[in-house]
Amino acid sequence: MTLDRPAARLPVTHLVYLHGFRSSPQSFKARCVAGRVRRDHPEVTWWCPQLPPSPGEAMAMVQEGIRDWPAERMGVIGSSLGGFYATHVAETKGCKAVLLNPAVHAARDLAKYVGEQVAWHDPATRFRFAPEFVDELRALEHGPVARPGDYFALIAKGDEVLDWREMTARYPGAHVRLLEGSDHAIPEFEDYLDEVLAFLGLARSGA
Repeated sequence: MTLDRPAARLPVTHLVYLHGFRSSPQSFKARCVAGRVRRDHPEVTWWCPQLPPSPGEAMAMVQEGIRDWPAERMGVIGSSLGGFYATHVAETKGCKAVLLNPAVHAARDLAKYVGEQVAWHDPATRFRFAPEFVDELRALEHGPVARPGDYFALIAKGDEVLDWREMTARYPGAHVRLLEGSDHAIPEFEDYLDEVLAFLGLARSGA
């Protein structure tokens, strides 16, 4: 795939990770990024919030949390539904974004999950995904991304939840790493972490 290189930017100094539906900051990928940032880039402001079920509330919380962050020095990483949210953040903030098997039709795909849900990392925690949340997702939709070069997408052809063709079609001109096989969780994510962080200007320590 032809890649459109992002405009030159300074390394990010502020980084937020947005987890997926029913997920949490305890997700494998979130913990991988957190561990590497804390080890190799302790100067970076790191934030991985627990997102509320309401998309409207989730994005209001995130936008408030990053309100004073410098757009030219911040990045957002989002997985699955978090990738949909990350696109909204990048389009409204004007920052770089890394998307991990991102949901691209969140309202359509999550409409079937209206009702009581169980948190993935804590089965004792239940929450209600209300019908109005689908409309809140629609309100966060965007047309073609304004700056394709500011996006890096890690997409698995073997994703059993989302269609890799829809994901790649959503981000024409972006830097896309298309994985043969794999699955929605991207269990080999650590193998691509250096590439993810390099896109954000954060090289491995000692590299």
